[in-house]
Amino acid sequence: MTDVDLRALEPADALLLRVATWLDVNWGGERISLAQVDADPLLAEYCRFRPDGGDFGLVSASGDPSTGVVWVKHFPPDRPGYGFVRAGVPELSVCVLPGYRGAGTGGVLLRAAVAEARRRSIGALSLSVEDGNPSRRLYERLGFTSAPSARHPGTMLLPLTGRRHGPPGPGAPAG
Repeated sequence: MTDVDLRALEPADALLLRVATWLDVNWGGERISLAQVDADPLLAEYCRFRPDGGDFGLVSASGDPSTGVVWVKHFPPDRPGYGFVRAGVPELSVCVLPGYRGAGTGGVLLRAAVAEARRRSIGALSLSVEDGNPSRRLYERLGFTSAPSARHPGTMLLPLTGRRHGPPGPGAPAG
């Protein structure tokens, strides 16, 4: 993997979120245009970044250009996102831009977002992934599991409280 620098997502990154949302929806080939993202109230909401509402994210870069983005967004119960599980569980979205995929950037972004969610004492994260999307394997490796009671199929959940998945860190007791 090439070197990846991470920086905090900012409200000025609105165009990056718009393109990332468009790419995420079109993961298997173009189905909708950027104009359709803008016109769809739910998809357009993914492009709105509100740090004052608890949203946070990270942008990856290799040198100067952005290579990907991960963002965690709080949706209200009366306007839920595709990965909505319940109030208090924010939804994670991630996109690695074409030309930078397959080098581990998605994993770097996801692990950093999960670490930040833990630092913020967020109890769980959700996401939405369509059947056939190869990203599902990465989400499963990081501990996300299907949330069958969710409103939309493909919703996955990662509990962040209690026992962590994977081996214990240095100095942590095993078992």
